[in-house]
Amino acid sequence: MADRRPITLRVNGQELSGSAEPRMTLADFLRDELGLTGTHLGCEHGVCGACTVLMDGRSVRSCLMFAVQAEGHELTTVEGLAAPDGSLSPLQEAFSTNHALQCGFCTPGFLIAVTEYLAEGAPGVDDEATLRARLSGNLCRCTGYQNIVTAVRDAAERMRRSP
Repeated sequence: MADRRPITLRVNGQELSGSAEPRMTLADFLRDELGLTGTHLGCEHGVCGACTVLMDGRSVRSCLMFAVQAEGHELTTVEGLAAPDGSLSPLQEAFSTNHALQCGFCTPGFLIAVTEYLAEGAPGVDDEATLRARLSGNLCRCTGYQNIVTAVRDAAERMRRSP
């Protein structure tokens, strides 16, 4: 077995530590070492988007990164989207209200990718082609995407209305 290295990350606002072999992916580290199983592994080639997390506010495919590469960075996983009291974020509420999930496997990746998009001010959210292009980095086999598009627009509107 290869040598394990200690790793400390700031994840969802908390400093968390574990150890990993140098070749362990960030996705595996989050799931297996830190118990954050909301980050899903689909294709393990960076294509499907199920493993998307935010690193320093930008989306990354955690299946394509080594855990040791994330040392010293700020990460947000799907577990970090809800408020500390457990109430859903406006985006999570919009996904629920608009039935933007079926099996739910792709949902964490979509929620994280859309969180980044909404933080940018959701440019082009009212243009169907622009919005669908922005969502194209995440794959869903169940929904047909229309409810996801509707949920993103709803979340953008909710965020515009909230102070």
